[in-house]
Amino acid sequence: MVKKSIQILDTTLRDGAQAALVSFTLRDKVKIALMLDELGVDYIEGGWPGSNPKDFEFFKEIKNYSLRKSKIAAFGSTRRKENKPEEDPSLNSIIDADVKVAVIFGKTWPLHVKEVLKTTLEDNLSIISDSIEFLRDHGMEVIFDAEHFYQGFKENPDYATRVVETAWRSRASVVVLADTNGGTPPHEILEITRKVREASSAKLGVHMHNDIGCAVANSLMGVVGGATHVQGTINGIGERTGNADLVQIIPTLVLKMGYRVLEGSESLKKLKEVSTMVYELAGMHPNPYQPYVGDNAFTHKAGVHADAVMKNTRAYEHIDPSLVGNRRRIVISELSGTANLVSYLDRVGIKVEKKEEKLKVALNKIKEMEMRGYSFDIAPESALLVVLKELGLYTRYVNLRYWKVINENGLSLAVVKVNDQIEASEGLGPVHAVDLALRRALSREFPEIQKVTLTDYRVILPGQVKNTESVVRVTIEFTDGNDSWRTEGVSTSVIEASIMALVDGLDYYLQINKKLKPMLTKQTS
Repeated sequence: MVKKSIQILDTTLRDGAQAALVSFTLRDKVKIALMLDELGVDYIEGGWPGSNPKDFEFFKEIKNYSLRKSKIAAFGSTRRKENKPEEDPSLNSIIDADVKVAVIFGKTWPLHVKEVLKTTLEDNLSIISDSIEFLRDHGMEVIFDAEHFYQGFKENPDYATRVVETAWRSRASVVVLADTNGGTPPHEILEITRKVREASSAKLGVHMHNDIGCAVANSLMGVVGGATHVQGTINGIGERTGNADLVQIIPTLVLKMGYRVLEGSESLKKLKEVSTMVYELAGMHPNPYQPYVGDNAFTHKAGVHADAVMKNTRAYEHIDPSLVGNRRRIVISELSGTANLVSYLDRVGIKVEKKEEKLKVALNKIKEMEMRGYSFDIAPESALLVVLKELGLYTRYVNLRYWKVINENGLSLAVVKVNDQIEASEGLGPVHAVDLALRRALSREFPEIQKVTLTDYRVILPGQVKNTESVVRVTIEFTDGNDSWRTEGVSTSVIEASIMALVDGLDYYLQINKKLKPMLTKQTS
């Protein structure tokens, strides 16, 4: 039996934009809104038009686009206690935003009513009612956020319930119970939400913050308790420790709890893409450990895990990663078994039995290299070169006989002798100079090498390894426009480690494209 639908309100552009170090441009906000509409969210809270010019401009700009499904909502507060609704700046800024939906917050906790608003409990109810009615009379749908609801309920449950009833009788379409300071544990969220559901006929929503790390769990408990409207942000960005992460909530509601959310399975497949884009526009690195969409969410490192997953994915995976736009990864490391190597070989089209003795030899070499500072779960393609050599599938395409780098007085010059070709190049830095010199020399024999570009370069200091000198590990990411791969070098010299990673990266590309792909094409023809 399929359960009822749950509405999703995304507040990435408002509450998410309040995260420290996050500042969306107007163009960013429009891009995210269009992406959220494509995802199929019910409401997009575009910002607080009364608080800053950028948010007000967003509401004007978004009118130039035809949204497929989402409703744009403007955020604001209830009227000030001394103002009539028609004279209130916050309410009028919402009307001036010219949208069909308003989200306004009001006080629920007596502490805030008496000590922040400096008014009486009865006057606060009038403020809430007047504000909602004013916006409703202007033809707007109104969603009322009951700020600090759970703290207010624990102090004075009768008054908190009266706030809900006042907002509902004033024609709010949803009354949202907010855990504004994020300090309520899940069992209390469930208990209180159920009590409100039993006492009121209002349509309930939930808005959770993550101050004790429970925003996602609290949102789900709110739904179990009777809420049918959930607010949150993409990736959980927001004030302090963040908001409830919709990227985790949405698939859990659909796949684990059986609710109808957004556009079902089609929306879920877009989650990783949406998550990645919001991280990029927010200037944040994606969290590799993020449930469902993180790069490590379906990554298997231990040999026992990899072996079991290759036999039956359900052994260590709670869902098929493709359901949320992610993919399975088997990494190679000192914890690996031969099953990890078999999985990587299978990805490049090479079928090898797990019991193959040469695989065990390769695995031992890989483990020895990790003891010297390598980390092949980050750069598996360097490990794959080791495996290809042991299996007799390797051809030496790159033979670097000599290199020298001059890096002084603002000059970065590299000289290399590779495949009996001598080449020199000047670059923006020593690594760039070596890269240019290698490409110039190799492209005479392999012109396709010009397709390869560097997309990431990282230096890590693993420290002392086996009581020897301290080493550096350089990881470089490459792409040819279709595929991406990472290789590594480890040395006491950062330049030498960089050259090792560069050579491995170009070598891997040639192994795949000059040997393995033609060999597989011949086998299948």
